[in-house]
Amino acid sequence: MSSRTVIRGGLVVTASDEIHADVLIEDGRIAALAASGTPAAEALTAERVIDASGKYVIPGGVDGHTHMEMPFGGTYAADTFETGTRAAAWGGTTTIVDFAIQSVGHSLRSGLDAWHAKAEGNCAIDYAFHMIVSDVDQKALKEMDLLVEEGVTSFKQFMAYPGVFYSDDGQILRAMQRAAGNGGLIMMHAENGIAIDVLVEQALARGETDPRYHGEVRKALLEAEATHRAIKLAQVAGAPLYVVHVSATEAVAELTRARDEGLNVFGETCPQYLFLSTDNLAEPDFEGAKYVCSTPLRPREHQAALWRGLRTNDLQVVSTDHCPFCFSGQKELGRGDFSKIPNGMPGVENRMDLLHQAVVDGHISRRRWIEIACATPARMFGLYPKKGTIAPGADADVVVYDPHAEQVISVETHHMNVDYSAYEGRRITGRVETVLSRGVPVVTEREYTGRKGHGVYTPRATCQYLN
Repeated sequence: MSSRTVIRGGLVVTASDEIHADVLIEDGRIAALAASGTPAAEALTAERVIDASGKYVIPGGVDGHTHMEMPFGGTYAADTFETGTRAAAWGGTTTIVDFAIQSVGHSLRSGLDAWHAKAEGNCAIDYAFHMIVSDVDQKALKEMDLLVEEGVTSFKQFMAYPGVFYSDDGQILRAMQRAAGNGGLIMMHAENGIAIDVLVEQALARGETDPRYHGEVRKALLEAEATHRAIKLAQVAGAPLYVVHVSATEAVAELTRARDEGLNVFGETCPQYLFLSTDNLAEPDFEGAKYVCSTPLRPREHQAALWRGLRTNDLQVVSTDHCPFCFSGQKELGRGDFSKIPNGMPGVENRMDLLHQAVVDGHISRRRWIEIACATPARMFGLYPKKGTIAPGADADVVVYDPHAEQVISVETHHMNVDYSAYEGRRITGRVETVLSRGVPVVTEREYTGRKGHGVYTPRATCQYLN
């Protein structure tokens, strides 16, 4: 049984084009586009017709950085793969790339298997995995080759969190050398965790225990230093580098310099760094704990450098680093000691809308919105053109987006499994209306019509900026 859908009358926006076109979907893929009102468009027929007049028709979002069910600081991220992918769909994201974790003393394979077990049969949208490498030894290095072959083509390391995920420079260099050989991409959490731990200890000894001190000890200079060091190690190894959650002006400068030298260095930022600041971390009555994540929120003046980086392509991707912890019972673990606050914020449902607001506000163009949220993450992580665009042969991951609808972001209306919104009360323009995942309606005119288990695991090719 062939199933056909036509989306009529919308403005199709991709990273490269804007065209008034009708879109034919057949058997879960884009079959054809035809300019609206032409005989070719009228010849597109289907059982299901979606009217997108006055709306945008855009590729489903690709969020390259999420942490569903992630263990951290004695607790777990509040969103499961079921609740987190449902919320993602509500927000117009149709693919996530989550992080499987290698525990110290265990194999990469056992970590990957554990994450497959969490996700399989539970996801509303398609998913893939990166691998967190926290114990680099000869066995792990050999396993990296096998994982690349089977579609796990990126590996995250941490210069932060000594005693948990931390890798020293030698371990980082070895992993980078391996990636240089097998085509993998090293992703780096670039903060000098050894120095930060000294500053944490000193701050607590002075009685500085409130959430705002989290931002003060995790200094921008220590993000910049680690970013610089990661770039130089990658250069020595002859490996590409992707720096996650870039938040500081000084770190952007390091990436810009490396890219100006022609190095394969890439940078990601997140909505929280573009829209929030240390003002939020300083909110009274421990409310600042809601905004504790690492890298930390920065003073507001850093935002201009991040927006500029996105415009000049010195930053290429906006992901969420979605890692929600409830204020009640989870964030509260750090009352009286900011270093005990679980690090992470909710955001998988808000990214596409916040970046559309950036279009409205004049920070980025419509096509750049789709580029940083859909096309570039798909290319970066080996999913393009199956994901990230609207073109014949691509998966029919399509969002009908109303650019004129107004909404107020709130915990009262969001679908993430967390008891607060980081953007509570923020009024924005633009809203997801209908979402298709491989041609199947997951959100239909603001009604959830998806189901857990529809989303499938998606193996990835290597980074498409290196081919």
